[in-house]
Amino acid sequence: MANNNIGPNRLVVGAHYGLRDWLAQRVTAIIMALYTVILLVLFLTGSHFTYEGWAGIFAMQWFKLATFAVFVSLFYHAWVGMRDVWMDYVTHSVALRLVFQVATILWLVACVGYTAQILWRV
Repeated sequence: MANNNIGPNRLVVGAHYGLRDWLAQRVTAIIMALYTVILLVLFLTGSHFTYEGWAGIFAMQWFKLATFAVFVSLFYHAWVGMRDVWMDYVTHSVALRLVFQVATILWLVACVGYTAQILWRV
């Protein structure tokens, strides 16, 4: 009996989000790496390393927006990873997996709100 489950005739099942999530992990990692380089350049080229110096860096609107974008990227990066952990290791109970996923989403959304509050308070 021939195996017809290879090539274009294979049976594809699943949620079909593997490539999207793989790409999201890479893009968010690149965003965080670029921000780290920018932060290091600002830090190493700064004349004084005091609270006022750091507050001056974070007082610039473009830097606040960049920082917020990086934190949103970080939280999305964390969501993709944690969702995969919940799906891979909490497979016995769909209800328990759903509780963990909802708790993770609520935590990350709260983190986004707290990040905005911190950044625009400076």
